[in-house]
Amino acid sequence: MRQIEKPVFAVLLAICFCHLINDMLQSLLVAMYPAIKAEFHLTFAQIGLLTMTYQLTASLLQPLVGLYADRRPTPASLPVGTLFTFAGLCAMSIAPSYRSLLAGACVLGVGSSIFHPESSRVARMAGGSRPGLAQSLFQVGGNAGSALGPVGAAIVVLRWGRRGLGAFSTIALLSTMVLIGVSLWVRRHGLVRLAGSETRRAARAPSPLSRATVSASIAILMLLIFSKFVYLASFSSYYTFYLMHRFGVPVRSAELLLFAILASAACGTLAGGPLGDRFGRKKIIWASILGVLPFTILLPYASLFWTGVLSVIIGFILASAFPAIVVYGQELIPGRVGMVAGLFFGLSFGAAGTGAALMGKLADAMGVEQVYRVSSFLPALGLLAAFLPNLGAVEQSAETSGSLKADEREQASGSLKADEREQASGSLKADERDMRRSAG
Repeated sequence: MRQIEKPVFAVLLAICFCHLINDMLQSLLVAMYPAIKAEFHLTFAQIGLLTMTYQLTASLLQPLVGLYADRRPTPASLPVGTLFTFAGLCAMSIAPSYRSLLAGACVLGVGSSIFHPESSRVARMAGGSRPGLAQSLFQVGGNAGSALGPVGAAIVVLRWGRRGLGAFSTIALLSTMVLIGVSLWVRRHGLVRLAGSETRRAARAPSPLSRATVSASIAILMLLIFSKFVYLASFSSYYTFYLMHRFGVPVRSAELLLFAILASAACGTLAGGPLGDRFGRKKIIWASILGVLPFTILLPYASLFWTGVLSVIIGFILASAFPAIVVYGQELIPGRVGMVAGLFFGLSFGAAGTGAALMGKLADAMGVEQVYRVSSFLPALGLLAAFLPNLGAVEQSAETSGSLKADEREQASGSLKADEREQASGSLKADERDMRRSAG
C-alpha cells in the first residue's frame, strides 16, 4: 500500500475530538429544553420552532459552504466554525426573551454549517483507502458529543441554570486551537492526498453511470436521510418529555436514558463505516434503515424497561446508516466531497428541525405519546434502497471492460507486428531472387 493511501489516524482523532466538542456544545440546546420551557413558559410548538431555527440555519448553509470548499479550499475556516458555536451559546445563556433565544440558535447553526462540510473533507483526506472508517471516526465524535450533552446539561444547567452555559461553552476555544493545527496539515498535505485519491479512483474505475441515474440515487439517499433524522428528532427533542409523561420518570433519570440512546447511536456510527468498507455500502444502508422498522413499531407499546432496551437497539441500528450514505454519495459524485457532505449533513439538520417542529404541533394537539406512534413507520422508506446502483459492481464492470479493451489492443498490436514481419520477410526473399537472376 502506498504511503498516500494509508489513513492518518492522528488527524482523524483530532477531527473526531473537535467534532465531539462541537456537537456536545450544540446538543446543550436540546438538553436544556425542560429548563427553557419552564423559564419562558413555552409550548411544545415553540420548542419545535427553536429546534427548527437552529437546524434550518445549518441545513441551508452547509451545501453552499461545502461547494465553496470544493472549488476554493479554505482550511482556515475550520477554527472559525467553533467560534460561532461559542458565540451562539454565550448569546443564549444571557438571552432575555424568546426572540433572543431564536437569534442565538441562528448563530449556533452558522457554526455547525461551517464546521461539518470542511471537517468531513478533512476526514476524506486523512482516510486514504479507508473512507468508511474515516467517516465513522469523524461522525462518532459527533455522536459521542451529542450523548455527553444531556450529561453536561444535568450537571451545569440543572445546578447553575441557563447562565452556566456561558462558562461551559469556553471548551470551544480548546477545539479552536486543535483545528488550527489541523488546518495547517490540510494546507501542507491534505489537499494533495485528496486530489491523488480522486485521480486514482477515476483512473481505476471510470463510472459508467448516467447523469439521470446519479440524480435519482442522490434523491433516494436524501429520502433515506429524511426518514432517519426525522425519526431521531423524536428522541432528541421529545424523548425526555415522553418518559416523564408516560412513566413518571424524573428529569435527571430521563436525561440519563437519553444519554444511553445517544451512546448506542455513537457505537452504531462507529460500526457502520468499516462494515460498509468490508461488505458494501448499499447493504449497510439497506439493513440499517429498513432493519430498524420492527423495533420502531413496537416501541410505543412497550413498558419502561423494554422502552429503554428498544430505544438503545434503534439508536445503534439506525445510526450505522449515515457513514455509509455519506461515502456512497461521495463516490457517486467524485470531486465533490465537500458539497456532498454539506448536502447530506445539511439535510440531516433540516429534516430533524422540520420534523421537530411538526412533531411539536402533533404533541400539542394529541399528546407526546402520539409522536412515537406516527413516526414509527418512517423507516419503511428504507425499501427505496433497493433502487440504488451497486457501485462495487459498477467499478468491477468498468475495470473488466478496461482489461478487455487492453487485451484487444494488445492482440491487434501483435497481429500488426506479425503482418509487418511477414511482409518484410517476403520482400527480402523477393529481393534475393531478383539478385540471383541478375547474377545469372
